[in-house]
Amino acid sequence: MTQTERISHMENCLNDSRKAIDSLAHALEMYRAVQGKIIELASYYDSEEWRKDFEDDEAGRLPADLKRGVLSEDAVYDLLSDNREILDDMAGIIRNVKS
Repeated sequence: MTQTERISHMENCLNDSRKAIDSLAHALEMYRAVQGKIIELASYYDSEEWRKDFEDDEAGRLPADLKRGVLSEDAVYDLLSDNREILDDMAGIIRNVKS
């Protein structure tokens, strides 16, 4: 690789890395902002209130036009699982960077 090729290659590395870091910083800002909501959702999902809401939905006691994705066992479970997976991935990245 010539000197100019090396510099061009490193310039691309710099630019690609800058874009990725800026994008990740923005995503982390948004992610950090919803952590309280995730904790609140997890608490609700493990509560008697959720069970009652779920049972009332199953019995048809809730308005037909009410959005009720939160009463889908899979939707909440999947979101909480995805959140745990993301946290584990970030912890793994941190461990690898420190090595």
